[in-house]
Amino acid sequence: MLTSSIACIAYQNNKIFIAKRKPIGDMGGKWEFPGGKVESGETFEEAIQREMQEEFFCDVKVIEKITESEFFHKNQKCSLNVYLISFLAEIDAKKENLPEHTDYKWVDLDEIKSLDFVDSDMNIYPSVCKFLCKK
Repeated sequence: MLTSSIACIAYQNNKIFIAKRKPIGDMGGKWEFPGGKVESGETFEEAIQREMQEEFFCDVKVIEKITESEFFHKNQKCSLNVYLISFLAEIDAKKENLPEHTDYKWVDLDEIKSLDFVDSDMNIYPSVCKFLCKK
């Protein structure tokens, strides 16, 4: 069975929004594009809204799909659906209150290459860069 996930790309003022996972699990402590699993009966857009509300206590607007890819996690095939989003308000969540992350920040696209990033997100990085450079 194919597990579906979403990744959220927020891009403003030539910066991209990333978050650092809590230091637990096999991807603990790594940076990522926010997102998560799509729950049963949920659309990609609904999953994006839910994940951003759960993880950063904020509402977002889904703008358009950027790309999709497949990867393996714990020997299970997963699809990663990547969407451009915008925040409907400034993020003001206190980092110590985040349920799944220890940090978040806005960075230049090139800075991502120097960070310890989740593998599945590094696989989509070239497509994300290509898409954002057209904007």
